[in-house]
Amino acid sequence: MVSIQTVENGIAMFQINRPEKMNAINFAVMNELDAFLNTIEANEQINYVVITGSGDRAFCAGGDLAAFHQIQTAKEAYPMLSRMAGLLYRLASLPVPVIALVNGTAVGGGCEIASACDYRIVSAKAKAGFIQGTLAITTGWGGATQLFEKLQRPDKVMQLLSEAKIHTANELLQIGWASAVYEGDSKKGLAKFLEHMMTIHPNVHKTYKKLAIANWERADVENRMLHEAQECARLWESDAHHEAVNRFINKL
Repeated sequence: MVSIQTVENGIAMFQINRPEKMNAINFAVMNELDAFLNTIEANEQINYVVITGSGDRAFCAGGDLAAFHQIQTAKEAYPMLSRMAGLLYRLASLPVPVIALVNGTAVGGGCEIASACDYRIVSAKAKAGFIQGTLAITTGWGGATQLFEKLQRPDKVMQLLSEAKIHTANELLQIGWASAVYEGDSKKGLAKFLEHMMTIHPNVHKTYKKLAIANWERADVENRMLHEAQECARLWESDAHHEAVNRFINKL
């Protein structure tokens, strides 16, 4: 299994379980995330959803280049990109608070996954960045759309995306991407973040989430995320992208 899925005390957790690949996303992870979302959408007893990575090195290193390297054209890229964008819209639209427990490095698509969540709880040792630009592509799983909706500072969003830099946890907190930074054990960091929230009845959180989803529906976020995938697919087939990917793989 490429994920570990648990439910305990009303908290459902999806843990990407590919530590040897820095928890990078491949088609198997997509399939298991799809199944996880089906389970959560049908279970009214769930009060919180947590997304995290296995081990202590990485939350998620984005798409697995080895798995996606054979994708060459826009026509080939769009199905993968749009599928993941659709999954992340469903993740964002779950009727409960969704928390990214960023336990380690998050880059590229890993940052897009975290951005789809309502909260991002980041380890003090973690670093993260939207580095897609270094591969001559843009975010393709809807991450830019999520940022423009949630950060509400277009200049900061443009800078965060366009500079394609890696940032420390404290820098991410100052930017507004990180909701909180924790020291030490990730489970303790999550427990501390949830400590006060869990004193409030779950129906309160669920109602506020319903209002947030209504705003996203009015803003046509789902279709905007799919358009973002289409734009990324257009860049995917460029020589600049394939050359950048080959340079990156040859460094490994």
